[in-house]
Amino acid sequence: MNFGAIIIGDEIIRGKRQDKHFAKTVEIFAARGLKLAWAQYLADERTLITSTLERTLKTDDIVFSFGGIGATPDDHTRQCAAAAMGVELALHPDAESEIRTRFGGELTPLRLQMGEFPVGSAIIPNPYNRIPGFTVGNHHFVPGFPVMAWPMVEWVLDNKYKHLFHQVRESEASITVYGLPESGVTPLMTDAEVRYKRLKSFSLPSVGDDGTRRHIELGVRGFPEEVVLAIEDMKTGVAALGGTWEPGPAKKA
Repeated sequence: MNFGAIIIGDEIIRGKRQDKHFAKTVEIFAARGLKLAWAQYLADERTLITSTLERTLKTDDIVFSFGGIGATPDDHTRQCAAAAMGVELALHPDAESEIRTRFGGELTPLRLQMGEFPVGSAIIPNPYNRIPGFTVGNHHFVPGFPVMAWPMVEWVLDNKYKHLFHQVRESEASITVYGLPESGVTPLMTDAEVRYKRLKSFSLPSVGDDGTRRHIELGVRGFPEEVVLAIEDMKTGVAALGGTWEPGPAKKA
């Protein structure tokens, strides 16, 4: 099953805030032996959010959506999820209980509205302020605030997908190549993927504007035993082509 992330918010698309969700999601997943297959950024635009969810809900992908589940006019995710599913929004009893407990005598209709989720949803507990997110199928919707969102993502993974943790063995190895163009190492990458069916090759060229010499980080990731063999083949291949290499990513001069 593929994992995906949808990160929603005009503030990110317009550059008013820097996204932190992508990097943290990769970190959270890696700690559990999981990885993202894709990620998408969306503006606060109902048509766009709805059409995206219509498409992803038809897949078997496990999707985490960040942002837009509040009750202000620029929050559209709850409504878009309901529209994509073809159902109505309704106040979820568990969400209502959490919100009433959170606000007590300061409860307002607007605050209670944050517990209106697509019919058929389950709630995602929010350990920060008790205003929950929600789940429909394999889609999980959390707030845009990192302090709330990240523990909620971890809760979903640990309670719903523990059986998927560390199911795929994977490692990565790379060398820094000098004296060869990227086109020169391309045959080495092709050969590695032909020989070893359970890995992918990669090349990351640099023009040397980061304090390093011009170089290529050349590597493979995938099944550990094949990675060990493939990286040795690449070292031999680089030398045969007249290039030089050193272990790992380039170091600044």
